Amino acid sequence: MSPDNRQIISGSRDKTIKLWNTLAECKYDFEPQNSHSDWVTCVRFTPTTKDPMIITAGWDNLVKLWDQQTFKHKADLKGHTGCVNTINVSPDGNFCASGGKDCMAMIWQIKDNTLLYQLDTQSSINCLAFSPTRYWLAAATDDGIKVWDLDSKSLINEFTPEVFGKDGQTKIKSPSALSVAWSSNGDILYGGFTDGVIRAYAVTQN
Repeated sequence: MSPDNRQIISGSRDKTIKLWNTLAECKYDFEPQNSHSDWVTCVRFTPTTKDPMIITAGWDNLVKLWDQQTFKHKADLKGHTGCVNTINVSPDGNFCASGGKDCMAMIWQIKDNTLLYQLDTQSSINCLAFSPTRYWLAAATDDGIKVWDLDSKSLINEFTPEVFGKDGQTKIKSPSALSVAWSSNGDILYGGFTDGVIRAYAVTQN
């Protein structure tokens, strides 16, 4: 959903990217010659009104930038060596985080399309979320949730659920984290896991 709540962007397995209004009318098909060559996995609007962008990711290992006003292709962000599952934009609209099968969370500066640095999660990344109040990034991975302080580029929290078998004593494999979202004040982190449970964590800097 666009910041003004008037437009919806969609990406699909058929490699198309489409713009819709809130009446479910397709208003624009993005340039097929510049679109992804494989499934489109994630789409985002930037939250800024100055130079607004649309960002997309796909199984072709690419993150793409599009002009939100003309819908023209602006740039490809190259660096991933595996399918890109997720992208997220910082609250100020300056940075984009991307992650996927190569286990690397890449931080990009949007205005000049540059890779600033990357964080090794050591596990496939399913979802990324910038904190709304601090320069932190949370990643939902196959091995749980990890939180980084992006100023120091240090891992400050890890959340891996302890799950027990039917006897209540035998530990079994922890579920993967598929999604992650922050509370509006940035104090609570919510994770959705493959065991069907949504867990809430209080996040502090260790």
